Parts: sequence; C-alpha cells; structure tokens
Amino acid sequence: MLSFRLHAFLLACLGMVMQIQGQVPVYDLVIYGGTSAAVTAAVQARHMGRSVIVVSPDKHLGGLTSGGLGWTDTGNKSVIGGLSRAFYHRVWKHYQQEDAWPWQGREDYGNRGQGTPAIDGQQRTMWIFEPHVAESVFETWLGELDIPVHRDQWLDREPGMGVVMEGRRIRSIRMLSGRTYRGRMFVDATYEGDLMAAAGMDYHVGREGSDVYGETWNGVQTGVLHHRHHFGAVARPISPYRTPGDPASGVLPRISVEPPGIHGTGDHRIQAYCFRMCLTDHPENQIPFPMPEGYDPGQYALLLRVFEAGWRETFHKFDPIPNRKTDTNNHGPFSTDNIGFNYDYPEATYARRREIIQEHAQYQKGLMYFVANDPGVPVEVRRKMASYGLSRDEFMDNGGWPHQIYVRESRRMIGDFVMTEHELLKRRPTLRSVGMGSYTMDSHNVQRYITPEGHVQNEGDIGVSTQGPYAISYDSLLPKKDQCQNLLVPVCISSSHIAFGSIRMEPVFMILGQSAATAAMLCLESGKHIALQDLPYERLKKRLIQDGQVLESGAQAPFKGIRLTGVVVDDLQADRSPGWSASHAIQPCYANGYLHDRNQDKGQAWAHYKAPLQPGVYEVRMTYTAHGNRASNVPVEIHHRLGVSHLRVNQRRKPEIDGIATSLGSHAFDEHGKVVVRNGNTDGYVVLDAVQWIRH
Repeated sequence: MLSFRLHAFLLACLGMVMQIQGQVPVYDLVIYGGTSAAVTAAVQARHMGRSVIVVSPDKHLGGLTSGGLGWTDTGNKSVIGGLSRAFYHRVWKHYQQEDAWPWQGREDYGNRGQGTPAIDGQQRTMWIFEPHVAESVFETWLGELDIPVHRDQWLDREPGMGVVMEGRRIRSIRMLSGRTYRGRMFVDATYEGDLMAAAGMDYHVGREGSDVYGETWNGVQTGVLHHRHHFGAVARPISPYRTPGDPASGVLPRISVEPPGIHGTGDHRIQAYCFRMCLTDHPENQIPFPMPEGYDPGQYALLLRVFEAGWRETFHKFDPIPNRKTDTNNHGPFSTDNIGFNYDYPEATYARRREIIQEHAQYQKGLMYFVANDPGVPVEVRRKMASYGLSRDEFMDNGGWPHQIYVRESRRMIGDFVMTEHELLKRRPTLRSVGMGSYTMDSHNVQRYITPEGHVQNEGDIGVSTQGPYAISYDSLLPKKDQCQNLLVPVCISSSHIAFGSIRMEPVFMILGQSAATAAMLCLESGKHIALQDLPYERLKKRLIQDGQVLESGAQAPFKGIRLTGVVVDDLQADRSPGWSASHAIQPCYANGYLHDRNQDKGQAWAHYKAPLQPGVYEVRMTYTAHGNRASNVPVEIHHRLGVSHLRVNQRRKPEIDGIATSLGSHAFDEHGKVVVRNGNTDGYVVLDAVQWIRH
C-alpha cells in the first residue's frame, strides 16, 4: 500500500496536470471550514486512505480551539475518544518538553483544570493549553499526512453560484476567488453552516418555541436566572435609565428597549458572542491594553453602576493556562459577552459579518481599557486589570488579539432527526450513536432588557445538567435525504437551540468531524455511491469503535426520579401552553423534575397529556409534589370512550398512592387516552408532573 506521503505526492502531481489541462481534480472528500472538526475530518479521511482537501475561509486552523479557548469545556472526559482524545494527547506531549515553559515553571503552574486535572499523566492527555500550541498541533498533524489546505477561500453564497448540484448530490463548490473544488463527498465544518445553507438545506436561526419540540429550556426564558451572569447577582436593582429611575432621561447604552417576549416563545435571537482573550500578567510578554479607535467610555456606564452596587467578580473567569496566561471568558451581568449585537450574523453577508466582528472587537478592547484606566472603576479592580495585557507571543499577526470570534451558535440544520433536550436528558433513546456529549446545556445570555419594574435584566442564560453523558445520533449530521445525499454537517448539526448549548463544545466537534469523515469514506468504499442516509449503521459503528470513538457509556443512566408502571406521559412530553416554569425543588418527582404555572396567568395555562393505548379499562393516575402553596382545586379532564370526566385535585394534600400519585379513577379507552390540566380559578401553584394509565 502506498505511504501517505507518496500517495499525497501523486495526487498533487495529478492535480497539477489536470489544472494545466483546464480540469478540476475530484477529491474523495472536500471539507469546507477551518475548525477543529475540519481537521479531524481531514485526518480521518487520510487514515482511511482517501484523497481530501481542506478549503478554509480562515487563515488559521482550529477555530476556537486555537483561537483562545484553551480552558477546554470537557464535561465527562471518559467519553472523549478517537482523534479528539488524540489531539489532547499531542498537547500533553508538547508540554512534556522543557522549552514549552518559557514564562513559568511547570511546577508553578500546578495541575488545575475543570473539575479534574489539566494534566492527566495516567491518560497522557492535557486539557488546558495555549492557543499557539493548539494551532501548532493542528498544523503539524495535517502536515504529517500531507493534507492540502487552501486558505482564505470564501464560498460564493449567491444562490445558484457557489454550489453545483446534480440531482441530490453536490458536485462542486465555487469560491469568490474563482477556484472550484469537486468532490464525491462534502463536509460543512464551519461555525456558520454556510455550505449547508448555500446547498439549500433546511435550517433554523434563533430559539425555537418550547412547544416546537416539547422542551422546557428553549424559547424566551424570562425569570430564569441560572448562573451569576445576570443583574440578580448584584446587591440591589440597577436602573437602566441615564438618570436613575427617570425613563424620560433615556436608556443607557447596550440595553434593549424592545419587550423580551413571552416565556417559552421562539424568537430570532441567538447567544451572545465574545472573544476568548489570552491575557498575561508577565511584564516581559505583555502588550498593555491600547485605547481602541473610536473609544467611548459611555458605552460602559452600566458597568459602573454594577461596581457601585458592590459587585467585585471581574476576574472570576480569568482561567489560568500555562505560562502565566489566561483564557478569559465572560462572567457577570456586564462582561465580555456583547449581548444583542450579533442577531444578524448567521445570515449576514461577509462584509456585514466583518462589521459585526469589528464592533465586537472594539467593544471588548474598549472594555479592557475602560476597566484598567477609568477613574470611575474601583481602584483595586483598576489596578489589577492594569497588571494584565495581551500576550505578546499569541496571535502575533493580529497584535495579540484572537483571530476567531466565539460563534456560540449560528444556523442549525433541520434534518429528519433533531437532537433536543429529551435526548440529552435521556427521556427517550438516541439511536445510531456516532459520539457522545456530556457538558451542561449551556446558553449564554441572549438579550438585555428592561423589566416591568423598571430595572435592567439579562435573559437567556441557561445551565441545566444533562445528568451524565448522552449519545449523539448519526442522523443529526445528515440533511434530509430528499435534499442532499453526500453532505455531512458535524458543527451546525440538526439540533434545537438548547440541545446545541451542550453539543457545541470543541471536543465534541472533533468527535463529530471524525465520525462524519468515517461515514463518508465508508459510503465510497461500497463502490455504489450510496446515499449517506443509507449507510448501514452497524458497519459505521464497527469502524468508529475500531478507531477509538466512544459511542455509549454506563454513565448514561437517566435522572433517578420515581419509577412508574403502565403507560406514562411526562410533563415535558405533554402539549402545553407557554409560560410553565421548570423545577425539581420538591421531591419526589418523575424523571427530571416538574413544571408549575408560577401562580400566574390564571385561566390561560393548560397541558394535554396524550397516550397511545390498547383498547381496554385503565386506572388513570396523576403524580405531583405536594406543598402548602399548591392549588387545592386543580381542574382535570379525563377524555375516555364514554366522554369527558371532570374533577378537581387538591395538590396541597400528599398523594394517597405511595405519596407520589393520586387516582383519577378507572375508565374505558379506545386507542387513545387524554388528560387535560388547566389553571383556571385555582388558588395556588398548579403543578404538572406525570400521568400514567395502568391497565386492569
């Protein structure tokens, strides 16, 4: 078998001859994008002996992994396998060298990480690293395999221009430079999903309403304050007005005057972006924060009010990486996240995206300069910030500033299968696993608005545990079969907003990049050019396991709530009106918690529990968590063969069946059962948990 280098050399010679003859070479795999997923996809294709090219709009490889996110969001490290783990092994090998520590002794760095050691000697992995080290690993990796990378190549996104289709297959893609790339299989590894969109695939931008997929944590989340990135973390309410308490004086910068929307409804808004800055307090390797062009200290007036209220958490996310550097992330109610200034980024032209990126850079550079220099900033905060600066030996062609903005979400494909919070919380099984995730369902803030009480507040920040690792379906990487049969999308995968909040972690993107390339190459090996959607999963699974991917885990067990027999419909599976709020404060409850009506909007909230049944007689039971603040008169309807039975449930009283359920009586049903719960004229909180049908 030909060596990788000889094979690549012959392919390059063939490509040169074809270009001279006016022909375009055909690659087995064309990868569009320069992210970490692009790298692992390319490496996997070469490992399988196939021709591959990386066509990247970026000049630097690795996306956020080499763009400042060195404090890796790992989650459960045991489910990070394959080439993703190989990357962190290569990082570990780098830091075994003495010359890898020019600004700090290795023993001085220690072994700090996210919950587990940053340097894992037993597993020979390192999870925390400097940006330039990650980029060097990626470049070396592709260089070892002689994988061609064409940089600064931007897809022509005009309809009918950038993507040539033959039937339901992409044949070639064309760049603004005029270069054309032909392939048998394609991977869109961009953060924006540009190839997927240009090829005509279905996708979504923004937050789906909670009713679209029956989710709790999707849509507008007013009133939900999970982290300390909101104004509830400040000792007193903060006025949004230039003259505190006076709406006529106008609103301070960076606060929206638009209504936030109704809880649970969908909108066009997306998570805030920022740059993951690499700062240092080492004076010999430091670029002091410059005053950016167009600097306006008035843009940070709201931050001064936060400081005046006593808030002092500025440096809580200056996470230490080797050599006295940081991966600096957003923290607090007013920080590096540029909330509300990125909504049009996913669909924007390249020119408009550059404007958005520049605005974000100016905001964040100005923020650093402001905190380090403005006399209104508390002196202890100002002095400490002034001790930091940009790292001189990072992003050296960009003045120490990251080359990659943190695109936390953009477009998300809509395939035949969509990953939702139900899969992540193991409420229902995920078939055809091609990798695992485990990080918290994490959305940064989406908007900053004015509350009805006249205070400023942030909205959209969510952090919900997945209760252990979860599988990611092969089908979530695939477009609908009637749209395209030779494209995989391992970054902008088919998922809901809140599910993507967990999936979007860099180790997972590397996992999915490898799995995407494996599937593409196995389809080519069949010799029949079968559609990706028709690839036998057992064949794919066998190769993924062979290559070290982790597809399932004993840690996948669902949340240990109460167990119920019969046909069970959980509150999150019910059709319901907007406005229900999730909780698990009072136990015991079924699955991952329960919903309540917030004791508001009486007469407007409802839920329909629907169950497929075999005809027969069933006892119907309802679970709820009893408390003195509950309604004593919850109206419930049981729809059965003979009509509708109405009754009221006292949720203040402990349920009579094992303390968890109350009987709604026995009824005859045909093939469907339905129970309706409403909150009209109720005298307390109405709780939704599970409804069960137990056959006689």
